[in-house]
Amino acid sequence: MTGSAPPRRSEFSSLESLRVDSVGGVSFVLRVLAQDDPGAPVVLILPAMALKAKFYLPIARALHASGLSVVTTDLRAQGESTPGLHEQPTFGYRELIEVDLPRVLAAVRTRFPGSRPYLFGHSLGGQIALLHAAAAQDGPIAGVCVIGTGTVYWKAFGFRRWAEALVKIQTIGLVARVRGYWPGGMLIGGAMPGRVMTDWARHSRTSRYRPAGTTRDYDRLLADLDLPVLAISLDDDRLGPKSNVDFLCRRMPRARLDRWHITASAGVAHRDHFAWTRDAAVIGPAVAAWIRDRRRPAPVAIPLAP
Repeated sequence: MTGSAPPRRSEFSSLESLRVDSVGGVSFVLRVLAQDDPGAPVVLILPAMALKAKFYLPIARALHASGLSVVTTDLRAQGESTPGLHEQPTFGYRELIEVDLPRVLAAVRTRFPGSRPYLFGHSLGGQIALLHAAAAQDGPIAGVCVIGTGTVYWKAFGFRRWAEALVKIQTIGLVARVRGYWPGGMLIGGAMPGRVMTDWARHSRTSRYRPAGTTRDYDRLLADLDLPVLAISLDDDRLGPKSNVDFLCRRMPRARLDRWHITASAGVAHRDHFAWTRDAAVIGPAVAAWIRDRRRPAPVAIPLAP
């Protein structure tokens, strides 16, 4: 009698892994695609709200195929991170930026000695990347690339969407405040911690970054940010449209900013907030070229919306 075969491991779970411990019993699993060349640039991918790190395997593979060492991680209470959302106290932007990310980056630098990692953030992951880099720009961050990352300030959306943005985002914030978490649905499909969503809703009301419990003035820090930044928007993205990305870019007047607004002419067929990973074979090499050589993706530049 033969036993059943053991379950096959997925490609993602077969990658090299590192465990990182944060405060309060929180831990993360980093997945690593390393180059043989120890001097290759290193990039850390930070996910969007309610998305798991394994969602970014296509872009991780594309960046690795273009000569970069790549590390992925989940955000707290997402994916392989532990404990789960309902097994820990609620938390907000401050914990993600000031508590968890420094420990993750310390592990990345230990794995790749002497490296100055780049941060690649999607949506919320991009906000976290920019705010952390702004606070630590004298430290070992080489630059930031963001995709689908814009302000969620309600007036940054097109005029016809002002009421929609204001009502839906503030409803999410109110539900998260009352229940202690956002259960998912309406803009954000998965469950999210309460204070992340109330921080997010406060930013949407005011345009300012005022995470609960922080002592940092993130708006001033963003204004002083002096690092290379590649900001990517997609022309079918309703959650992070070009107007919102432009608004956020104007908050970083000293950044060495490159803008790439992706349209069909870029050879990217899937251009909404999530499906762009299907075109990682196009986006990945362009991002890698920017990281390696500061080569601006075509078109070379676009003006920011007034």
